[in-house]
Amino acid sequence: MENYVKSAQELWPELEWIKDETLREQVTKTWALALEKSVLTAEDLNRIPFTLLCGPDLKVTFMDHKRAVVHVAKDAGEKVNSFFKGELTADMDVLIAGAILADVGKLLEYVLDDDGNAVQGNYGKYLRHPFSGVSLAEFCEVPAEVCHIIATHAGEGDMVKRTTEAYLVHHADFMTFLPFKERLEVK
Repeated sequence: MENYVKSAQELWPELEWIKDETLREQVTKTWALALEKSVLTAEDLNRIPFTLLCGPDLKVTFMDHKRAVVHVAKDAGEKVNSFFKGELTADMDVLIAGAILADVGKLLEYVLDDDGNAVQGNYGKYLRHPFSGVSLAEFCEVPAEVCHIIATHAGEGDMVKRTTEAYLVHHADFMTFLPFKERLEVK
């Protein structure tokens, strides 16, 4: 497991933004567990496209997108905290942890085909990443407010009331995904 922890730390320099040491360790452990259970390696995550919808030729990698979501969510949380005079706040540790973990379940959804391209595996056909991500996070004792972000960051979250942090991660994720999806639909 130690090698997977090191890989998670290398993938996510943003872990250092989480001030609560216990939460940082829980988030790191969740990514290490996902890497351990996955057929994908850290190197694969820096190579495969961030979405299966755009095909293997997309230059934006899984980690490019994931790290962008974390940065956008963090910036949005800081703006919420600075502009809304305490009427609306974002817990930055919860926000950053949730953004880092939002797609951790995708490591269980994907497999590699014979050409090394990421494709949806059997597991992914039955369980989408919000569900598997929460399962991984709960196993690593990630707090409920962070698991809520994982569970609600995608379309599944449209069925429940989101926290401020969950809204920020949801919108950071979709604003960095939908333009790619819509570009494909235009062609």
